[in-house]
Amino acid sequence: MAAVMAGVAATAVTFGQSKATPEQAAPRGPSQPESLSAAEFSRLVRELSEEGGFFRSDNFTSNETSYLHVIDKMKKLGATGGAYLGVGPEQNFTYIAKIRPRIAILLDIRRQAIIQHLMYKAVFHLSPTRAQFLARLISKPWPKENAPGADASINDTLTFFDKIQANDQTYAANLAEIRKTIEKDFQFPLSEGDQASLEYIYKSFRNDGLDISYRMGGFRGSDFPTLGDIIRQPDQNGKLGNFLVSKEDYEFVRDLHSKNLIIPVVGDFGGKKALVAVGDYLRKNGYTVTAFYTSNVEQYLFDNGVFGAFANNVRKLPLTEKSLFIRAAFNMRSPHPAKLPDHRSATLLQQMTVFLKDFDEGLYPNYSDLVLTHYIEP
Repeated sequence: MAAVMAGVAATAVTFGQSKATPEQAAPRGPSQPESLSAAEFSRLVRELSEEGGFFRSDNFTSNETSYLHVIDKMKKLGATGGAYLGVGPEQNFTYIAKIRPRIAILLDIRRQAIIQHLMYKAVFHLSPTRAQFLARLISKPWPKENAPGADASINDTLTFFDKIQANDQTYAANLAEIRKTIEKDFQFPLSEGDQASLEYIYKSFRNDGLDISYRMGGFRGSDFPTLGDIIRQPDQNGKLGNFLVSKEDYEFVRDLHSKNLIIPVVGDFGGKKALVAVGDYLRKNGYTVTAFYTSNVEQYLFDNGVFGAFANNVRKLPLTEKSLFIRAAFNMRSPHPAKLPDHRSATLLQQMTVFLKDFDEGLYPNYSDLVLTHYIEP
């Protein structure tokens, strides 16, 4: 983690104070498609994407237990509709469920992450209920009797599946059905490498079940929350909020998937193609960015000397004064002022126009300054 520089002051802000204007707002007029065909979805995934890059972790699940802390603040700030951008695994589905965007584009430098999102899309496609989604995701056989209903609580559903063992027959049948769904229903051809990635990802979920977690360099540390932990994680008021908690939230995400409007893209945030192409597509179709979840990717952009390229890519997105970054700030030399006890990270918001103004004024010489300047507290 980047060290906090001596003399850096944490600056929290209230919403609506910036006068910065994005360079290229979305034009008026273009109609936003209600849905995309499978062929158009497949084309966009391929044409918006860059070549896959390397990252040292397997982000099977989120490792950010503070992810719900900004939900109430986003609602107060009017973060709804429009376009959602995000990185990483299933945490995006919760933000999508809460923001209710018209379209969502998920970017990750690793092609494996995009294959994982195609796996998720297939699991959603094949699973009308939350319980069926979980059973299929972790290769638990669907029971002939006493299966959790569509309105079952998430705690009862998780407890139910804790008592059922995954098996090889269910895993093999599900994997074949998922692969067929991706290639036939979504019209997305899987190369040999893609098929190997799909098998690796799905087998990892089968082997670890609800105990699957973030892995760094193949190592699964005990400090990382499991999928079960993430689903059961409450917000700062003790309320559950994962996308699998609410039938309505699940159905919204599933419906957006069914319309082919959750689009996974292989892209480097500081690269020359993907994020720029995403901005062009959104602008052409009349979208503006409502929220962009970056996790702590910007930390690595600083480490790799490409943060400036990312900032210039952000400048090319169709923004409004309400467009928000959602960030995760992990412990640096000292905890972030907004971090709550018993959490490894703090989840923060920032106006994207404020970010561009600050960047132009040279206020972000390092990652610590970025997460400590003009952030919006949960």
